[in-house]
Amino acid sequence: MAQNFLLEIGLEEMPAHVVSPSVVQLKDKTAAFLKDNRLDFESIETFSTPRRLGVRVNGLAEKQADIEEEAKGPAKKIALDDEGNWSKAAQGFVRGQGMTPDDIFFKEIKGVEYVHINKFIPGKEAKDVLADMPSVIKSINFPVSMHWGSYDFKYIRPIHWLVALFGEEVVPFELLDIQTDRTSRGHRFLGQEASITSADTYEEDLRTQSVIVNSQERQDLIVAQMEALSVENNFKVIVDDELLEEVTNLVEYPTAFVGNFDKKYLEIPEEVLITSMKEHQRYFYVTDEAGQLMPHFVSVRNGNDAHIENVIKGNEKVLLARLEDAEFFFRDDKELTIAECVEKLKNVTFHEKIGSTYEKMQRTGAVAQILGQKLGLSADDLALLQRASEIYKFDLMTNMVGEFPELQGIMGEKYALMQGENPAVAKAIKEHYMPTSSEGDLPESELGAILAVADKLDSVMSFFNADMVPSGSNDPYGLRRQTYGIVRIVADREWDLPLIELYRDILETINKDSAKYGVTLSADVDSILDFIKARMKQFLSTKEIRHDIIEAVINTDEANLTTMSEAAHVLKASQSNDDFKPSIEALTRVMNLAKKGHELLEKGIHEEVEPKLFENEAEKNLHTAVADLESKAMDRTLSENYDALKALQPLIDAYFDETMVMAEDDSVKANRLRQLNKIAKIAKSIASLDLLVIK
Repeated sequence: MAQNFLLEIGLEEMPAHVVSPSVVQLKDKTAAFLKDNRLDFESIETFSTPRRLGVRVNGLAEKQADIEEEAKGPAKKIALDDEGNWSKAAQGFVRGQGMTPDDIFFKEIKGVEYVHINKFIPGKEAKDVLADMPSVIKSINFPVSMHWGSYDFKYIRPIHWLVALFGEEVVPFELLDIQTDRTSRGHRFLGQEASITSADTYEEDLRTQSVIVNSQERQDLIVAQMEALSVENNFKVIVDDELLEEVTNLVEYPTAFVGNFDKKYLEIPEEVLITSMKEHQRYFYVTDEAGQLMPHFVSVRNGNDAHIENVIKGNEKVLLARLEDAEFFFRDDKELTIAECVEKLKNVTFHEKIGSTYEKMQRTGAVAQILGQKLGLSADDLALLQRASEIYKFDLMTNMVGEFPELQGIMGEKYALMQGENPAVAKAIKEHYMPTSSEGDLPESELGAILAVADKLDSVMSFFNADMVPSGSNDPYGLRRQTYGIVRIVADREWDLPLIELYRDILETINKDSAKYGVTLSADVDSILDFIKARMKQFLSTKEIRHDIIEAVINTDEANLTTMSEAAHVLKASQSNDDFKPSIEALTRVMNLAKKGHELLEKGIHEEVEPKLFENEAEKNLHTAVADLESKAMDRTLSENYDALKALQPLIDAYFDETMVMAEDDSVKANRLRQLNKIAKIAKSIASLDLLVIK
């Protein structure tokens, strides 16, 4: 009879951001363990609080499934000696299977008789299998782990108790010096030890000790409490999903409450107030119906509402200190000028091997101008872009950003507007940090997007130039994230930016005045290009594009990110069409022979095809079609060129039916290889089509 199995790992308080991913790991690893051990189950539920990770396996079989299998041993001629006795090989085989020679029978396979036995493996009791659950507990990975006591074992936090119940019965096993039983622990302040009656009563048994172990239930309760406070106080609580999850993982028994602060602090930019509340205190901010910030906040206590007024006063006092600091910094920053801040950046080291932050701004400005010109910005916009690049890091020298680093860029925009800068310049200052995470928001303005790409591209080039290249998981300067941001911005805006040409222009500009820019860039573009392509690969993988299509568009001579993205989507759209397989097969054959042609003809492969050397109509027809394709290629879209290439398929098939490419006459052979190379070159401008899987 199936029963439910409960496992609870009791710990010291874990960091909130670790709780959710850890319990997901526990669920997945438990499922894999049960599957590997042939224990059937219906479903797995998860439970988590700051002090515990738990799973309940519902409908777990009482024992493993029995196994009946046929095992094959040595050939009959090896199993029997000349006198018909069992050889050592046969005896060793059956002994290893837990059987005897009496169980042997012979079975013929491809004309040869082999020893066989029917092997029966009875399933173990579930309790015996579950005794190995410590292997699951130990297998969970954490961002950081710690030792405690004299143990070599490392975990996110010290383990203090283990509950393991199969139905109502304790499953005995030990981890370190902790033996499983049915005793859990309640809320640190409101509860006591809790005896878990069975796997089914887990939630209710802990609820009596002021612990809500279901994280979704806690989250729903927090949301319901905040909705009630909104109605009661006639305001709107702004619920940030990430903050909500974090707060849920900080408490075991939530009670939401309202705190207040003086209206005078509303004169501080609201981003500062929100950051003070959200990032530093884990408070939810509130607005009126018009979306205006109000002098209140909502927080969540880990406990009940007893003496809640004291809790409110304590939280208000802590926030007041933050707001006093913010008000002082804001008032002090008003006395600073942008020019003063920029001047200070000359003495701020960006990196000891690269130079100052001021020099980085100079390089970024040069890169931004090159980008702006290639993208066709007007003279007025180029002037605004130049101004933005001259000052865009100035807010790093303000008191506010010094205290609240997460406000860099945001305060830059605020202070720039206060000092009369053009709104487009101010917005670009804010947006140059975007995206701030791999899937974060992208810049809205074109100037902001260009400045963001220029700044990130300078970082990549500068660190690569200083031979500080990310390796493995080591990426201390976030170059992968920054490059992924470049890819996302370029793809989003569909910019036509050939990377090799762009890098050469940057190289020429920077190296003309190395003293001004602080570096002399290397001419080696390949490593940077490979790094950017790797991020492009990552980007395309999020678009549900086949692996082989991604490989095909990445592994070309093409260095235009927008072209790569377009090619990937064109191939994805056509992969299920009837003509996909035959056309790719034909083009792959062409490309493979073209490669061979390069090897055979070190020189002359790019010479013009000579029609006078044609020997059949198929050669003439293919040549005419390819010449037409070449003449129109520049005026067509990538998709149209791909369709034109596919249309060559019947002509290519006819060509190969009637033509021996590797002719004995060297001049004829060379001419034919040059013809195929023209097709391959057009195909390669789209993708390495020969890498596509078409079987």
